Amino acid sequence: MKERLAGFVLMTAIVPLAVAGYLLLVAVGFFGRTERGRAGVRALDHFVNATLFNGYAWESVSSHAWRERERRWWARWVIRLTDLFQKDHCRRANKREQPLVDLVLAKGLHKQTIF
Repeated sequence: MKERLAGFVLMTAIVPLAVAGYLLLVAVGFFGRTERGRAGVRALDHFVNATLFNGYAWESVSSHAWRERERRWWARWVIRLTDLFQKDHCRRANKREQPLVDLVLAKGLHKQTIF
């Protein structure tokens, strides 16, 4: 119960900041530095992966889709969609990110940290 309460309190502060961050990201995308926009999109990608697709917070949707390609319909859809823009994008994303996923899991860094 303590963890849920702490999560609720934290989210009441983070959600408005996330909305503001998204709006700023749109402005940066049009007028700002490419590096800043890329970092914001990467963070948004990881957020979407963790919340919508129940993935790891440190992994992109593309990498997660490659891992789940045999089990999940949405993963096959993501792979087909990204292949329209960049061939083998999800496979390459997974190749790049899988060592990090393996390290985090091996060290137990994914376990509960509050209370």
